[in-house]
Amino acid sequence: MKNKYDYPRPQLYRESFQSLDGEWLLNQQTIQVPYPPQAPLSCYQGEIGEHLHYQKTFILDDLMLGKEKSIHLHFGAVDQIAKVFINYQCVGEHQGGYLPFWFDITSFIQDGENLLEVQVTDQLSDLYPYGKQKEKSGGMWYTPVSGIWQSVWLEAVQSHYIQDLKITPSLDQIHLHIETTADHYQVSIVADELFLKETFHDKDIDIDIPSSYRHLWTTENPYLYRIFIDTDNDHVESYFALRTVEVKNQDILLNGKPIFIHGVLDQGYFHDGLYLPHQMDEYEKDILRMKELGFNCLRKHIKVEPEAFYFACDQLGMLVIQDHVNNGQYHYIRDTVLPNLGFKYRLDHVRGKQLQKYIFQKHMLDTLKHLYNHPCIIGYTIFNEGWGQIQADDMYQLCQDYDSSRFYDATSGWFHQKLSDVQSEHVYFRNKVLKNKQNRPILLSECGGYTRIVDQHVYSSRHYGYGTTHSEEELTDQMIKMYEEMVLPSIDHGLCGCIYTQLSDIEDEINGLYTYDRQVCKVNKQRLLKLQKQIQKTFEEKKRI
Repeated sequence: MKNKYDYPRPQLYRESFQSLDGEWLLNQQTIQVPYPPQAPLSCYQGEIGEHLHYQKTFILDDLMLGKEKSIHLHFGAVDQIAKVFINYQCVGEHQGGYLPFWFDITSFIQDGENLLEVQVTDQLSDLYPYGKQKEKSGGMWYTPVSGIWQSVWLEAVQSHYIQDLKITPSLDQIHLHIETTADHYQVSIVADELFLKETFHDKDIDIDIPSSYRHLWTTENPYLYRIFIDTDNDHVESYFALRTVEVKNQDILLNGKPIFIHGVLDQGYFHDGLYLPHQMDEYEKDILRMKELGFNCLRKHIKVEPEAFYFACDQLGMLVIQDHVNNGQYHYIRDTVLPNLGFKYRLDHVRGKQLQKYIFQKHMLDTLKHLYNHPCIIGYTIFNEGWGQIQADDMYQLCQDYDSSRFYDATSGWFHQKLSDVQSEHVYFRNKVLKNKQNRPILLSECGGYTRIVDQHVYSSRHYGYGTTHSEEELTDQMIKMYEEMVLPSIDHGLCGCIYTQLSDIEDEINGLYTYDRQVCKVNKQRLLKLQKQIQKTFEEKKRI
């Protein structure tokens, strides 16, 4: 792999791909793909309406040519409804703005130049997942993102190609499921001086790692094994880790040991690219920024990222709690005001919302499948603060049936039903000791959110957050006070983790640990690192680790 971020799908890497990123036409105006047209980095000067017509001409690279090869056209994500045409012929349609999709375009390709067109409809319909996008941004709602916002690329494959991998690890082996039409394939695993190579015929196999070469994946030592899979006419590269996640009594266990999740809310917004950073290695920088402050987890809030993000977390040892992306309507009084006043229970029956339920359920299960192989992901949030919440118990059971190797926060914050792996609480504006009510691990899944304005590094004159500070010292004091009054004493009652709001400022919301442009760290790094050591010491004493 020449550059680890050149290929948009690092868990199923092959050489025969051709990027189509770069200059396109959008409604007859130039745009830089994959940045959404609302982002400054897109360089788009045209109007942005509900209908977007993308055009791109391309010629197949020599590596893609050959009579035995099929050409697949891949999209990382297009928001919300996309119809795709090659040389004026429709090759397919996709609905939903956060997950990848592809089409076999072999029969539509002609010699020489080809025309690719993507007709997008984005009405910001709440039938589809939309996350924190809002037509009129402000407060905790942000500039909407339309059309193509992840990479577009071509891939050449042959008849017996590897269609998909599903890797389920334990502490000493992996279970490998391979989708391919080949009647046999060869698996090679490389790590340090270890080299395993064997031929298999079954689609499901177990591979033991010799004891002397077993390295568990942890936040301190995120060890990754390389794996190569070959058929008679395909070669792919991937990776895996040995690690397990379990919930027992009031603990979340990583590799069989209790862990305290010290995390931040990460919404994945950037001042110049909105849903994308200017370079994929910016994900690494965000991870390292948070590690420097003593955090070991990112709660990826209501957004599915390009795989480069998860790849970076896998490599650098950053835990991830992944939110599913909400659809359905949000009601300020019902979903925010009343719960903060103490009204935290309501039923979540369907009530005539069958299509909303179907779309959310499909996107939820597709997300689990898409991200299954990433060892960094230790848990999922199904619903956040009731937004689009519909039959949470049923959704929890579906998630567990598909992937029981992670924990699930079924109802983050409030509107708890019967089923969840954690007791999830959101606490803003005050500090209180949390008590165990459900005989489950307590996860303080949102807290803090204190604001601090840094002159010359703010997005607008409007400001939003959950408590005001005016200096690095004051913001750090407020954070430490919150941990000392709420987090540390709650560990005695089963608290297994907390998620501070948030990694960076976003537009009007100025409660980040960093400014929106990532140029200024707003807190004292040394004091937060000292706080992390105090948290870990308290947790280890409680758990007698």
